Amino acid sequence: MKTNFKFKSVFFALFLLTFIVACDDDSDDPAVQESTTITALAIADPNLSSLVAALTAADGGLPSVLQGDGPFTVLAPTNEAFDAFLGDNSLEDIPTDVLTQVLLNHVISGKIEAADLAALTAEGSYYASTLADGAKADTNMSIYFETEGAVTFNGISEVIDADIQASNGVIHKVDAVITLPSVVDFALADDRFSSLVAALTADSSFEYVGALSTANGTAPAPFTVFAPTNDAFTALLTDLELTQLSEVPVATLQTVLELHVVPSANVVSSELASLDGQAVATLGGSDITISASPAGIVGPGEDTTLNPIVIADVQASNGVIHAISRVIR
Repeated sequence: MKTNFKFKSVFFALFLLTFIVACDDDSDDPAVQESTTITALAIADPNLSSLVAALTAADGGLPSVLQGDGPFTVLAPTNEAFDAFLGDNSLEDIPTDVLTQVLLNHVISGKIEAADLAALTAEGSYYASTLADGAKADTNMSIYFETEGAVTFNGISEVIDADIQASNGVIHKVDAVITLPSVVDFALADDRFSSLVAALTADSSFEYVGALSTANGTAPAPFTVFAPTNDAFTALLTDLELTQLSEVPVATLQTVLELHVVPSANVVSSELASLDGQAVATLGGSDITISASPAGIVGPGEDTTLNPIVIADVQASNGVIHAISRVIR
């Protein structure tokens, strides 16, 4: 990896150390506050020098965000993580706007320590929002976390050094750069969607994974995905008097899956009220009907049973996921 950012890094460090406003109320000494900010700690850590270089190379908007009072939770990739991310490339090879968004995807508003993450997962909450932009204007990217065994983010990045305290938040060192997730990435990361992933890949003729990985701005992205949970698929098999997903005829499974994806739309939960009762076209061409209260989807045909939304607004780089507790059919 090229390291021709030394001069810029020094300038960047001096700039941030001069102007970042810390929010540590325990000390009135500005010098003490400056020395313990997230950025100052990163600059002082030799194993985060690649992160500091990336911050320097990123768009000017990123330093301005980090100058705020916070508090912030920063997931800090190590030098080894950046080496793996870049491969044979250098930071100059990554478009500035892309690099900026990737870095913002490692920043969460608020101070969230490892114990807080464990408490959240115990309550059934597995998502937070980063400062990166989602596929829709004025939305932020979601990030998935789990704490069983180890603390991991989006299923790809593990915390290797937690709860490094700063005056304006907390740092967790992670072993991989957290790239901007697609709706497919979230489905793969969240075990509650493992049956959906199995259905999407059940037949070699299915091209759903490739289609749902389409970058935002390229048809048919963005997507609104109504993703059945594992419990929803279990209930479906019970209704069909089957024991496993492989027993569902391929044609039936394909028709069912296509009812769960609305192309060319990123519909967040706050927009459901204005769409109440409206029919929207799905990937397969059939219409489903939006329900705002209670929030959910009614399938086509004579089945008027509501398919409730149980997890809303998992925002990805190319669409949004709403988990539902019943398979649309």
